[in-house]
Amino acid sequence: MILYSPKLEDLWFRKMFMADEETMSYNHNWGGTIPFPEENWPEWYDYWIAHPEGKRFYKYLQDESTGEFVGEIAYHYDEEEQKYIADVIVHAKYRGKGFGEQGLLLLCEAAKEHGIEVLYDNIAIDNPAIKLFLKVGFYEEYRTDEIIMLRKDL
Repeated sequence: MILYSPKLEDLWFRKMFMADEETMSYNHNWGGTIPFPEENWPEWYDYWIAHPEGKRFYKYLQDESTGEFVGEIAYHYDEEEQKYIADVIVHAKYRGKGFGEQGLLLLCEAAKEHGIEVLYDNIAIDNPAIKLFLKVGFYEEYRTDEIIMLRKDL
């Protein structure tokens, strides 16, 4: 597994998987697929990749053996929650091959290297990815009718 910092022209992959119903099925409570039109790419790229200001981290997951992009990992500081929130998305056709676990471990390692002491994720209550987070050391901090807030002390 390689962490790849996408160039502006590589954002086709993000657009593609965010439009894929199966990949974005975890997001069904919040609308499912998410449009990511090309005219938004420069501003998004500037915010997430060019100028993260210590509050954001974003990389593609790349399969070492094939060179294909298989997903993304990210974290960002949520001002409202006052927490760093993790994000791991593996394209549906690459799920079940260990990429999610590897990606989440690499994300935790990167967050720790950047001085983050605790990483969270708020996962929909019916999202099967909860098992993945628990497997790599996250634990449930609280739950509502909609989400489970998971936490990992780095």
